[in-house]
Amino acid sequence: MNEIEIGPGKRARVGYSFDDIAIVPSRRTRDPEEVSINWQIDAYKFELPLLAAPMDSVVSPETAIAIGKMGGLGVLNLEGLWTRHEDPRIPLGEIASLPQEQAIRRMQELYSLPIQPELIKSRLAEIRAAGVTVAAALSPSRTAELHKTVIDAGVDLFVIRGTTVSAEHVATANAPLNLKKFIYELDVPVIVGGCATGAGALHLMRAGAAGVLVGFGGGSAHTTRTVLGIAVPMASAVAEVASARRDYMDESGGRYVHVIADGSVGRSGDIAKAIACGADAVMMGSPLAKAVESPGKGWHWGSEAHHNELPRGNRVQVGTVGTLQEILTGPSHTADGSMNLFGALRRALATSGYSDLKEFQRVEVVIDRA
Repeated sequence: MNEIEIGPGKRARVGYSFDDIAIVPSRRTRDPEEVSINWQIDAYKFELPLLAAPMDSVVSPETAIAIGKMGGLGVLNLEGLWTRHEDPRIPLGEIASLPQEQAIRRMQELYSLPIQPELIKSRLAEIRAAGVTVAAALSPSRTAELHKTVIDAGVDLFVIRGTTVSAEHVATANAPLNLKKFIYELDVPVIVGGCATGAGALHLMRAGAAGVLVGFGGGSAHTTRTVLGIAVPMASAVAEVASARRDYMDESGGRYVHVIADGSVGRSGDIAKAIACGADAVMMGSPLAKAVESPGKGWHWGSEAHHNELPRGNRVQVGTVGTLQEILTGPSHTADGSMNLFGALRRALATSGYSDLKEFQRVEVVIDRA
């Protein structure tokens, strides 16, 4: 990336968000029915390159099953209300009805209950019984404590997700998670993130990750930029990590690690731009929180919102726009990119003349100064 001088002795790289770029069509077009948007990671095949974010306002066992049957992957948050409360509908209803000035404090209380291993097992068993791929997420700080329970419960894909996850965490009070040793000892593919640089992603790839999450997640409910001053322009971050992936393939003799855009993917056009920058799939939260089936009841929040010491997220009202089916595969009743997300991706490939996602990663993009 180009650098500019922002003051004597301090330079900054120029980064671009998805809003800053546009896709350039090629010399040919295709019929949308002849385009494939299938995605495969390890032995698991999906009709949609989608991971539903592990956020309580988005993924419940019921919505994980529904998303799985539609061709995507729902990732259950194992540190959320589903593993702390026997009947999470009660706290979910309370969160949806709280006045804004009371929301964060009360959410901290609701999420302070201990995680129950038996609830982890029963929630994952419910998803498995439906015959869809089972995916679940823990933060790095909880992974060492709870991963055996998760593996014993029969998870297919394991997600370690935090604001920033590194393979070189430094801690003096507690022994940090040895990511390389941990992934090596597991029998399931592990997806790890977030990361925002090629160097950080390369370390995660070398640790054995099957996929890396690029970005800080959270999207519309995230306030990390305000609270910590940390942010990442996603188009540049995805492109840089995709470049690091090519370097790692040369280094490892051809091992392919999937790049998953996690953050700032709020509309159908953002999905297409993420793939164009080199992503294999996207992780989405707020667009799916707008489904009538979503557990947040028109509200959306992430784990950062109820952090017990330093909340870095809000509970935001996103409303509802339609069913999960309409949001994912249509039909759409709006023209703002909030519905038929993957029908739009299919049409973006067709309009640009590409037949599948791997080809589409090579599409030309331009800086859009409109």
